[in-house]
Amino acid sequence: LAPMENAIVSPSVRLAEWAEQRVGLFVDTQNLYYAARENYGQHVDYEQLMAVVARGRRLVQASAYVVEREGESTAFGFITKLSTLGYRVKRRKVRIHRSDNGGRPVLEGDWDMGIAADMVRAWDRLDVVVLASGDGDFAPIVQLAQERGCRVEVMAFRESAGQSLIDLADVFVNLPELPRIFVRHPLVADGEPETRPSL
Repeated sequence: LAPMENAIVSPSVRLAEWAEQRVGLFVDTQNLYYAARENYGQHVDYEQLMAVVARGRRLVQASAYVVEREGESTAFGFITKLSTLGYRVKRRKVRIHRSDNGGRPVLEGDWDMGIAADMVRAWDRLDVVVLASGDGDFAPIVQLAQERGCRVEVMAFRESAGQSLIDLADVFVNLPELPRIFVRHPLVADGEPETRPSL
C-alpha cells in the first residue's frame, strides 16, 4: 500500500478504506494512562478505542502492553478487563534498575522494544498498523512499517505526543476528539502502571 498523505482526522472521518482491510492495533497502556491522567484527569476507554479502530475493517490483531510493579495486585482487574474485551495482553514487571544523581531509585520496564518487535512480526499480514501511543521513540519503527507497505495510524494525545510521530503517521488521531473515549466509571486506579512513560 502506498502511504496516504499525512493527515490529522476529526471524529467525523472514517478510518476505513475497504471492508477487508487488515488492521493490527498495538496499545501502549502506560503511555495512554499518563497522557489521559495528566492532561484530562481521565481514563481511556479501551473498548471504545478498539471499536473505533475496527469499525468497517477487519481487526486481525489487538495487543495491549502492561507494566506492573513487583508484588502489585491492582493490575489484575485491568488486565482481566482488557482480556475480556479481546485484547492479547502482554505483561512486564517494572524493575528498580539504579539510582539517579539524587539517590532516588529509577524504575525501568517500558515496552518500547517489545511493541516494535511485535509490529515487525505482524506487518507482513497487515494493511494497517495502528499504534496507540504518543511516544516519539516509535518514530523509526513507524517509518520502517511504511517502507514495508503498511499504512500507519497513530492514536494518542496531541499534548504529549512526539512531534516526529505526528509528522510521520499517515493519519494522526487526537484521542480526546473521539466520542466516548474516556470511561465514566474506571476501575480503581485502572490497575494501570505507575511508572512514568517516555513521551
